[in-house]
Amino acid sequence: MKRISGVLFFLFLWAGFLHAQTLLTDELNKLISSDPLLKTSEVGIVVHDLTAGKELYSYQADKLYRPASIEKVVTAVTALDVLGKDFQFQTTLSYDGVVEKGVLKGNLYVKGGFDPEFMELDMDFLVRAVKEAGIQAISGKLVGDVSLMDSIYWGEGWSWDDTPKAFQPYLSPLMLNRGCVDIKVSPAAKGKAGTVEITPESDYYQLNNRSISLHPEAGKLKITRDWLTNGNTIDVSGCVSSVRKRTLNLYDSKQFFMDTFCYKLNKEGLSVSKDSIFFLTAPDTVQWIYTCRRPVEEVLKRALKESDNLSAEALFRQLGRMNGKHTSHISFGDCQVVIERFMCNAIGYDPKEYRIVDGSGVSLYNYVSPRLILAYLNYAYRHPSVLQIFYDCLPIAGIDGTLQGRMRTGKAFRNVRAKTGTVTGISSLAGYLTSVNGHKISFVIINQNVLKARQARKLQDKICELLIQLN
Repeated sequence: MKRISGVLFFLFLWAGFLHAQTLLTDELNKLISSDPLLKTSEVGIVVHDLTAGKELYSYQADKLYRPASIEKVVTAVTALDVLGKDFQFQTTLSYDGVVEKGVLKGNLYVKGGFDPEFMELDMDFLVRAVKEAGIQAISGKLVGDVSLMDSIYWGEGWSWDDTPKAFQPYLSPLMLNRGCVDIKVSPAAKGKAGTVEITPESDYYQLNNRSISLHPEAGKLKITRDWLTNGNTIDVSGCVSSVRKRTLNLYDSKQFFMDTFCYKLNKEGLSVSKDSIFFLTAPDTVQWIYTCRRPVEEVLKRALKESDNLSAEALFRQLGRMNGKHTSHISFGDCQVVIERFMCNAIGYDPKEYRIVDGSGVSLYNYVSPRLILAYLNYAYRHPSVLQIFYDCLPIAGIDGTLQGRMRTGKAFRNVRAKTGTVTGISSLAGYLTSVNGHKISFVIINQNVLKARQARKLQDKICELLIQLN
């Protein structure tokens, strides 16, 4: 009798689940058929109940779409599994030769580890380490080791006209201030040039200040650089009526790093010439001085919370070191090999059916399906060593990251944790939420051929609210 009661109870629960799933399907189908956005654009959706282990809904879930930044889900999950949660990015200072009476009779090496969080303070620590090693002058070369990367500083399918914006820096294993400068322009006395502050301080760039304070006839304030000719002259023009800030990338991040390092060494009284700067591979037999270390979690947090492209590409580049062929001059192709291997062996999908070109989703050549991205979310959920960091680094609806201004009311507030994606024509959202019945839900939504991303985001937010109401 007890056995029969148990079976009946299970059937009752299963019937309730099917009823809820039918209601969800009806509501989502109604939304898709009625939303005016989808008369001129496409959407792919897939929803999975992680608690019950069942797919709840799918709509065009196997079609290929450009993912935009939800591709960072692929990069992040792969990196956490392959590199491990304890991985560190390292920038190492060393030398060869001997130090006699303060003179290094040899070469000073800085080996780049593609640390996207290496800032001016970190460089000050490098300079201090040189001084503490007793080096006051260098008779040999000042060497930047950028062997972790080949000479291609942008990925296939990246838009050339995204420069000089900060979200597309010139990639290098040696990155200072994310390959960018921060510019602050303040008004001075009326008719006078505005006051311009640029950090980090360096002699690598130049300033052409043609701005005029409190003079509307001068036109709109513009802050840019001569990027069409790969120049590094910061040009400020127009009327300065209030404090304005902008961040611009600089051409050739590795040279920016090394020139600024040389500049700071000289400011501290160390005799080093810019003519001594070379880019070579550091030999194995060097004397270690100092290592700057960066936890993978710090990089991953910016990649996911802020949808930062450089951080994602840094993770992607480190994956390239795991391809088993070599550990230097890593290409985008080397990184793709590791992504494809993990997709096949761990996720169980055929990489030949998709195209992943970079780690950030910037490339116009990336193509994935909603179901593929869902598989990565589900993999992370099933592996606590991956989920712990991955989940904490996702933006929280209405609270932080790229979801700070979204879903600030309703049951989605603080509930949805998801990666956003936005490039021209694409808006996407992929992550987790908890429904009112306590079940954990994973979902992926990719809108394509969208002229106004705001409309797509509104649709995605509605879908999240519907999923939460699932009971």
